[in-house]
Amino acid sequence: MKQKAYFVGAGGIGMAALERYCLSKGMEVGGYDRTPTELTDHLIAEGADIAFDDSAEAIPERFRNPSDTLVVYTPAVPDSHAGLQWFRKNGFEVVKRSRLLGDITRTSRGICFAGTHGKTTTSSMAAHILHSTPGVGCNAFLGGVLRNYDSNFLLSATSPWTVIEADEFDRSFHTLSPWIAVVTATDPDHLDIYGTEEAYLESFANFTSLIRPGGFLVMHTGLKMAPRVADGVTVYTYGTDENAQFRAVNIRHDYGKVIFDICFPDGSVIRDFAPGVPVEVNIDNTVAAVAACWLTGEMDADIARGAMASYMGPKRRFELRWEENIPGGRVIVDDYAHHPEELRASIMSMRKLYPGRKLSVAFQPHLYSRTRDFASQFAEALSLADEVVMISLYPAREEPIPGISSKTILDLISGPEKLLIDKEDFAKTIKKRNFEILLTAGAGDLPDYIPALIKEL
Repeated sequence: MKQKAYFVGAGGIGMAALERYCLSKGMEVGGYDRTPTELTDHLIAEGADIAFDDSAEAIPERFRNPSDTLVVYTPAVPDSHAGLQWFRKNGFEVVKRSRLLGDITRTSRGICFAGTHGKTTTSSMAAHILHSTPGVGCNAFLGGVLRNYDSNFLLSATSPWTVIEADEFDRSFHTLSPWIAVVTATDPDHLDIYGTEEAYLESFANFTSLIRPGGFLVMHTGLKMAPRVADGVTVYTYGTDENAQFRAVNIRHDYGKVIFDICFPDGSVIRDFAPGVPVEVNIDNTVAAVAACWLTGEMDADIARGAMASYMGPKRRFELRWEENIPGGRVIVDDYAHHPEELRASIMSMRKLYPGRKLSVAFQPHLYSRTRDFASQFAEALSLADEVVMISLYPAREEPIPGISSKTILDLISGPEKLLIDKEDFAKTIKKRNFEILLTAGAGDLPDYIPALIKEL
């Protein structure tokens, strides 16, 4: 690896973990991002030289030598970016962040978690278990800030294990070389990249073909994907299905907790897992994470059980943002759910946690293409709420698509009360609605407006 690394798109959560990894290896780290954030402030304090000017002239002199500087970029940065173009014209090695992650998996034992949804939670659960196990530990590159550590990156100078969230966007996970791979879900997404469901499923089959001989694949029961694996790779299934080789059994709910046992392929059982974030979907997620850790051969049952009990989850993954301090008080929960199946799971979890209460959902669609492709499925999920407040669409990297907006989904919702607002009106609108239980959902910037609502309340 070269002595210096320059990151174009340095403020992204995945990029930040790689910057911290490079800093930990004694490399000089620089980069560009569009605007300062709390995360870029932290990175600068840790030693990264990050600028917010996209011109080539803003690149510091010490990162202008192609012989000692690797340039890493995120696909979210357009090819027209002036700094990126300058690096390419001047002979620098320019790679996507996924290529650097792939290099790391080739020099360690990678535990890679892929899936339409669940990959951030399952990877952070596994990282927490390994990090909590004396003498084992791990390096971890996570897609969300894990609240236990207030970081998306864990570092171990001695552990051979590297936990990675394997992102299917832009086929990034095809650069990895896993020792253990987990596939949580293959519901179609990113059809702006893949075009068809068949192409999307093929990308996951390609990912599983990259598992090293002698390694392991753990996949949720019932997936449409037909895995391709090298000779010597052992394939397991997980879930709550009675035929799953890693499975949750004896599931019970007790005073806001979800408790269950996990059965293993060798016939052993670890009893009484109670994940610290007690939502229904975390039954499957816990089984996936525990399965991966068990396959390392270094998992301790008591430590794994204790780690899951202390697990606080990543920020924006079913995160309790506010709770009124009176019996039966109002509650605000924020979740990253930006796919119809994620949204459905979040709403149903809220129903189970707060039975009999009025459930309001504020949803901000993410991407024009995803809204176009899944409008009816989003509407079906939102129709499970008592009230829906649609927020104006968050475009992220995309240009508008004629006729596609948040109203596209709103018009298809049946049953609950519904309205459409701009995000700037979020706090005052929700306060006037006199909600009981509020779920905010989506991958956009709606969480930035929650503090104003809490202040109003």
